[in-house]
Amino acid sequence: MWMYEKKLEYPVRVFRNDIGMAKFLMAQYGGPDSELSAGVRYLTQRYTMPTDKAKGLLTDIGTEELAHWEIVATMIYKLVKGVPAQQLREAGLGAHFAQHDRAVYPADAAGVPWTAAYIQATGDPIADLHEDLAAEQKARTTYEHLIQLTDDPGIKDTLRFLRQREVVHFQRFGEALNDIQAIMDNKKLY
Repeated sequence: MWMYEKKLEYPVRVFRNDIGMAKFLMAQYGGPDSELSAGVRYLTQRYTMPTDKAKGLLTDIGTEELAHWEIVATMIYKLVKGVPAQQLREAGLGAHFAQHDRAVYPADAAGVPWTAAYIQATGDPIADLHEDLAAEQKARTTYEHLIQLTDDPGIKDTLRFLRQREVVHFQRFGEALNDIQAIMDNKKLY
């Protein structure tokens, strides 16, 4: 059970509608390297981590990724709020509108729905932490690409915050990997 404070981890400011940017942001909402994928991955992998410290780290970061998922959803929603259906159609979001109106739905930038096939939990803490490191790097790269796709200063600010959190997560997973490798080396499992 979590205590939920009803405010975003970081404020989302949007200065104008931008349907194209909303579509691009879907990469981080429901794509393979999205905040949703990261959150589910880490909250699943935590059970087979060999230390309480590693389990706690995956729980903390997994929960934070879900908070980031909420931030991304807020940006998308604000970018399309009040946009007429015909403009959504012209921007390539007609199929989305037909099924979901302006609701945010977990799909990638191309409209492919999210799937659990995007995540992995092997039960091998070394393999899982390597996957987590790669996931954070891919998310950081995606945020850098998204920053280049907008000129909205509010969106850029929020994307920079999210990018920086990916860097911090990468660092924490690297520390966890070192800890777990040391423990496993001492047990002579490899």
